[in-house]
Formats: sequence, structure tokens, C-alpha cells
Amino acid sequence: MSTSASGKKQPGSIVFIGAGNVASHLAPALHLAGAGKVVQIYSRTAASASALAAKIGCTYTDDIHNIIPDADTYIISLADSALPDIIDRLPHNTGALWLHTSGSLPKEILSGLSPRHGVLYPLQTFSKGIDLDIREVPVFTEGSDTATESEITAMASAISDNVRHADSALRKKMHIAAVFACNFTNHLWAISATLLRKEGMTIEVLHPLVRETLRKAMASATPAACQTGPAAREDHDVMDSHISMLPEELAAIYTLMSQSIMNSKHHTP
Repeated sequence: MSTSASGKKQPGSIVFIGAGNVASHLAPALHLAGAGKVVQIYSRTAASASALAAKIGCTYTDDIHNIIPDADTYIISLADSALPDIIDRLPHNTGALWLHTSGSLPKEILSGLSPRHGVLYPLQTFSKGIDLDIREVPVFTEGSDTATESEITAMASAISDNVRHADSALRKKMHIAAVFACNFTNHLWAISATLLRKEGMTIEVLHPLVRETLRKAMASATPAACQTGPAAREDHDVMDSHISMLPEELAAIYTLMSQSIMNSKHHTP
């Protein structure tokens, strides 16, 4: 942060590198909260960069050589696979704070950019155009040293009421848990939708079931306590009947999931 003539702290300048789902929520939230002044959006796709920049009222570029070289903070919000390839081409601003938003990558991947580096990881599924209350989103932070950690935590606390420290090992485990809870669950709903569509029905018929399943899981001490269905009852006749009606790939998924449910009844994870 800079200091005005009155001695009052002014929000530092922030450049976002990436304009995807996470950046589309994080950049406006930080800007509006006064945690920093977003001054530029970079994306390889000009349309994405310009759309996000328009929401904030800042500049944008799709040329990595035109990234502002003297910002206070750079937040890299890219796919994990893209980050290692881009690091060597970023501005050499060793006095800046460099952050990434990944749940899987260590903070040390940014160590060559600046001694002040770390992670600002929001644990949520984000989609462009879908609003959510970011104050409810858990944000996990990690810094290269105590002072940097405090700086990142202050930034995160400006937008979230649930800010915690998490090192690389813990973030990876949380990311795995999130994949099971979000990505895999959504894929199972997609399978359900496909099965219903073949019978001339839509996924809406399952909405009350999905809502009640989620309500019970969130209200229970553990979701395992409210597990229902043929696998929970170990009703092999029903399961065998279901498996016989499914194509090979889905039958394999059904069998694996059912066995896992039955195993969980007898073994504590």
C-alpha cells in the first residue's frame, strides 16, 4: 500500500494475471472491498480480459509484454498446468507481492519472482455470470514469511469472513476433498440427467431429492450417518438388477460406488 499526504494508507495496485472463473469473482471483490485497486487484467484472450476489466473499470491486455511492471501486487489466477510455463515471462518486479490462487500448487513456485510471495486460495466453485456471496467463501492463505502472511490474510479478510492458514500439503488434501464433494458429485448428477433423458424425462424430477440429500448431509455430524439406498442396506438383489440395466462403464461406476458405501459401514476412514 502507498501513503497519501495525509498519512492515510491507500490501497495498493493489483494486476490480475488471468480472467477465468476465479478471477472474475476475486478481482471485483478485492477492488470493491478496498483491499487493493485493480489496475489491469491480463489474459491470453482479449475478450475475456476486456470483459472483466469493464466490470472493474481498469485497463486490460492480451500481450504478456504489456503487463504493468511496477504494480504492488500480482495475483496469478490460471489453470495449474498453465502457471509454470508463464512464470519466466512475467515482469521482474521483485519488490511486489506475488500470489497464486491454486489449491494444488506450492507457494514456492513463485519464489523466483519475489521474496514476498504466497497463496490466496478461495475454496469454492466459481462460474462467470453466476453471483455468490464471497464473504461466505472460505479463503486459505500462506505467505513466504510472517509479515507476508499477515499481508495476505488482511487482503483475504477484506472479502471473506472465513480466512484460515493452510500450507501446501493441507491445501492439496482440501482440494482432493473438494473434487469429491463438487466435481465428482456434479458428474454423478450429469449421469443421472443422461439416464433420465433417455426415458424422456429431465433432471428437474430429481431436484427435491438432491436438495433433501444436501440438507441432510449438511445437518448431520457426518454425511455417512444419513447414507441411504440399496448399498447402505446391502440389498444385493436390487444392486444386481440395477447393474444389469446399465452400460459397462456406468455399471463399473455403480459397482465401485456401491462397494465403497458398503465398505464404509464396516471400516472407519
